[in-house]
This record gives sequence, C-alpha cells and structure tokens, in this order.
Amino acid sequence: MRTVGVEEELLVIDPRTWSVTSRAREVLKEHADHHGGGRGSASEQIDKELFRHQLEIRSDPTRDVGDLWGQVVAARRTAGEAAAARELAVAACATVPLGVEEPEVSSDDRYRDMVDRFGDVALMGTTCGLHVHIGIDSEDEGVACLDRIAPWLPVLLAMSTNSPFSSGRDTGYASWRTQMWSSWPSAGPSEAFGTPEGYRRACDRMIASGAARDRGMLYWDARLSDGQPTLEVRVLDVVTDPEDTALLAALVRSLVETASERWHAGDPPDVWRSEELRAARWRAARDGLAGRLLDPATHELRPAADVVASLRALVGDRLSAAGDTDRVDAGIERVLAGTGAARQRAAYERTGSVEGVVADLVARTADSWS
Repeated sequence: MRTVGVEEELLVIDPRTWSVTSRAREVLKEHADHHGGGRGSASEQIDKELFRHQLEIRSDPTRDVGDLWGQVVAARRTAGEAAAARELAVAACATVPLGVEEPEVSSDDRYRDMVDRFGDVALMGTTCGLHVHIGIDSEDEGVACLDRIAPWLPVLLAMSTNSPFSSGRDTGYASWRTQMWSSWPSAGPSEAFGTPEGYRRACDRMIASGAARDRGMLYWDARLSDGQPTLEVRVLDVVTDPEDTALLAALVRSLVETASERWHAGDPPDVWRSEELRAARWRAARDGLAGRLLDPATHELRPAADVVASLRALVGDRLSAAGDTDRVDAGIERVLAGTGAARQRAAYERTGSVEGVVADLVARTADSWS
C-alpha cells in the first residue's frame, strides 16, 4: 500500500472583523515560544506561507487514511490553539472571502524574489490549496501516472470546490481559487510527458523561459515532488471538513495505484490536448458538482454525479484493497449533497453577509479539531 500525506494552507482571521490579518508571525511565535516550534510529528508543526495571512500545516506519510485524518485534525488543533492564544482564528477556505487590499509578503528572500519577478500575478497567490502526496517507486512510474491521471484531476477539483467568494462578493464560481491560481505562468494542467526525460525537459524549459523561478514553482495540477519520492496532486481547494480531506486523499491514492497498474500492464494513456484539459478544469471550477463535467472516459459533458460514479468504478478495486471503500462511499454521498462552495453559499443565505460566511467557516474549522 502506497504512502499518502497532505499539506493544507489556512487563513489567519481576526474574529473582530472576520477579515484576514497579516499576523501569521504572531501565531508562529506563539507556537515556538510555548510548544518548542513543533520538533516532533508533522502535526505538531506550523509553517509560514507566501503571505502573512496564511499558515501551512501537514501530515507525516502514512498508509492508513484514517491515520491521515487524525493527523489533519491534530495539525489544525496545533494551528487553531496557537491562533486563539493571540485572539485570532484560522479558517480552511481556498480564497479570502472579504478580500485583502495589500497582502504582506512573508519574510523570506525566495518569496520576495517571486513577488519582484511576477508582480501583481504573485499578489493574486493569496489562495489556499490542499496538496496530496502519494509515494511512487521511480521517476518512470511517476511520469507514467501523471500522464494517466491528468483527465481525472478536474473531477477531483470539482469534489473539493470551496472558494465561491472573493473581495466581498460571490464570483459565480465554485472554485475562484482555480481562476486566481491560473494567473501564474507555470500553473494549470499539463499534457502527457511520455518519459522521465520528457518530464525533465519540460521542467528545464519552463525555468529557462522565466515562467518558473525553480522547480518548486512548477505549479502544474500534478507534478513529481522535488526531493521526495512522491507524486503531488495540487489542483485541489483546501476543504473545511477533514473528512473531505481524507476522501480526496483516498481517491488520489487509488487513482495513482490504478494508473500504475495500467502502466505495468502496457495500457497506453488516454492523451488529452491541453485545450481540453483547460476546458475540463474550467468547467469543474465554475460548477463544482452542481452541473456537468467532462467525462474522462468519453470526452463528453455528463452530469457530475455520473462522472464521479465513473471515477468510483475505475478505482473500486484499489479502494477495497486499502480498506477505504466505506469512507469513500460516505464521502461521495456527502459532497454530492453539497461541496464546501455550496455550504458557503448556504451560510450567505442564512446570514445575509460575507462576514457571516467567514464566521461560519471559522466555526466549522474549529469544530473540525475541538
């Protein structure tokens, strides 16, 4: 069974205004002063992110999705308690609902150089994602899996959508984060690489063009991790319910395992052009699971529930082998009833304000670990 691990980005919120606040350094200092900075497990650590209204938490690699869920809960508790000690809060939301006029860059030479190079594009990188890492045996296997999972990534994005609000209004998208993040010249879907040499050549050319500062800035929807033996799926919005984190992690792992089996069996990938991959990604970002998605099996628009059912059928054997079937089936039923985007819009209907949406996000994030 392959290892799985996640990284989550969180917003730092001032509960007096429900706006983000550039006080992440205070949260990090609180944690360092009273918890030693978290020198133990990953769930005891908090890291800075590109901007000072963000934090990053992560899990250690594990083969048990139930254990991963527990680590995510513990990591959120680590961040939430440190924030509360400074009269702040954290929220698992993929965009800043009320907007941020002038985001402050974290104290880091690399981050400052990114903003200097990419200007206002970098200033749109105020979003929060969920990154899922799956263990791989070799670069050959990793590239083969990247090529085979690419058409399914928009389906996973649709299941994660959690960012309809930005700058105080409903954007009309289930994942506005996807639209903002796409401004980076190195972000988005990638066509099939074919071989490790093809993958390395694409990386080198992106960096040589100036579209990416280094390999860490190759923001493709899925990539090979730099310095770790993992395939990293980066297309997902951060989700508010850690059960949804576990659902997505289980599906990503089973999809990678299914892709690896097909590669070993000699089955060629269904190669999509980049235009169609972008169209599928846009459709998922706009409607989430509330409309239709491009079906990777047919290249045609079908009801989202039917496309999710196709994904479930494709990876069913691997879910069963991992013991993840019941968790995933319950999770699919849950997100089909309403993704994070639907829950945010429901909060707006209840409260009549985007501030009410943020208050609901803060409460639900706290409930996820308290």
